Amino acid sequence: MVTSTPAPTDAQFMAQRSKFLKDGSTVGVTCVPFSGGQPKGGVDDGPVEMVRFGILDQLQGMGYHVELSAGMDKYRTMRPESDPPIGKMKNPRYVSMAARRVAEQVKEHCAAGRMAVTLGGDHSIAMGTLVGSAAVYDDLCVVWIDAHADINTPSSTDSGNLHGCPLSFVLGLCGADDHSADGPFGWIKPCIRKERLVYIGLRDVDAGEKAILREHGIKAFSMHDVDRHGIGKVVEMALDHVNKDRSLPIHMSFDVDALDPSVAPATGTPVRGGLTFREGHYICEAIAETGCLVAVDLVEVNPALGDSDSLRQTVAVGCSLVRCSLGETLL
Repeated sequence: MVTSTPAPTDAQFMAQRSKFLKDGSTVGVTCVPFSGGQPKGGVDDGPVEMVRFGILDQLQGMGYHVELSAGMDKYRTMRPESDPPIGKMKNPRYVSMAARRVAEQVKEHCAAGRMAVTLGGDHSIAMGTLVGSAAVYDDLCVVWIDAHADINTPSSTDSGNLHGCPLSFVLGLCGADDHSADGPFGWIKPCIRKERLVYIGLRDVDAGEKAILREHGIKAFSMHDVDRHGIGKVVEMALDHVNKDRSLPIHMSFDVDALDPSVAPATGTPVRGGLTFREGHYICEAIAETGCLVAVDLVEVNPALGDSDSLRQTVAVGCSLVRCSLGETLL
């Protein structure tokens, strides 16, 4: 009698390929129902809707064991009674408290050798996810997939919404007055090197952010570059810039507004002319193939924006991007 050997699951295949994860068959999921970094309600329900849509079951179906961080509801209840602006910054204490909790949870998953997957919530939570993963992995590379640069400093921001500022904190670009040791963000120390950050998909960048990117020589591939070179070449060039030998750990932070609004309509700051469905998925597939991925953020799904079809479409795309980042392929 001839017996066939079962094909490896996606989780087993990814665990064999991984260069950094000690427990590559386990995913540590942190759900962050948080909206304090921007003014539109509903984005705090993004991770809730992804769980309802079955993302945890989907990951288990890929062969992963899922470790879910406890206390998801705490993010909704930790808002301070008084949180007046500090300079231009809106909700600074609330954003700081949430980001610090995220950092602790992501660090715990990374320290255990799991893939750390964080579901947001608005993009201000990346202050926490990056601090958490960088605390475990030296020389961390960051691939930031977004329509927006999110690198305003508290001084350069026009809106004061901190979902547009997370990278300035972790790169150490904030001035002393914005980032004092006794202020709400004093716990964040520079943890990402500028040459280890690369963007894909930019198309709506503030004048102040353009100046920051140019001044510090931060590499960015806009939608113009995607149009010119194609997404395959752009991803290759992006990885070559931050991780030429594919020997360093990668944290990928994916804002769904990087996708065109026709693909992901239920998000707070949509901008026309974004990544197609396949371009977004190709990025996740290609980065997963490196074996270097250690952490993934999927943020800015806002169930309150648009009709039920828009919500279902955006949540489905968000879940699909997460699965691709964890090894789901077309064949």
